[in-house]
Amino acid sequence: MKVFFDNCTAPVLASTLHGFIVHSGHAAVHIKDIAELPRGRHSTDLEWIDLLRSATEVWIFVSGDKRILKNPAERAALRSAGLHGFILAAGYQKTPLNQVAATLVARWPDMCRITEIISAPSMHEIPIGKHTKLRSLPL
Repeated sequence: MKVFFDNCTAPVLASTLHGFIVHSGHAAVHIKDIAELPRGRHSTDLEWIDLLRSATEVWIFVSGDKRILKNPAERAALRSAGLHGFILAAGYQKTPLNQVAATLVARWPDMCRITEIISAPSMHEIPIGKHTKLRSLPL
């Protein structure tokens, strides 16, 4: 499985998670490192969603922007792409990056479990609290 981090996340989050999951055959990449995107880091949400949809690998994505669920075109694209998405809760914007990275590593087993037991498309929010469960979001 590959994990895509969009522009609303810091590149260090992708590289930190990648270091943790690569030993088990997974990978994490930030949008800035995807050469196949026509406009690189400046690609629209619809462009990267289409790229992940057409890929042969299994992709999930992490975003820091819950507004992706408010735009009708992006919601439709996410549903048709059949992706599992994870949105960082609003509290992460004020949280130091090292704590956000640590939380993503700690939540990795939960993210994997969700992708195994729930069929795509699905959307979940990663809460700031350590003892709070991932929350399902309407897609």
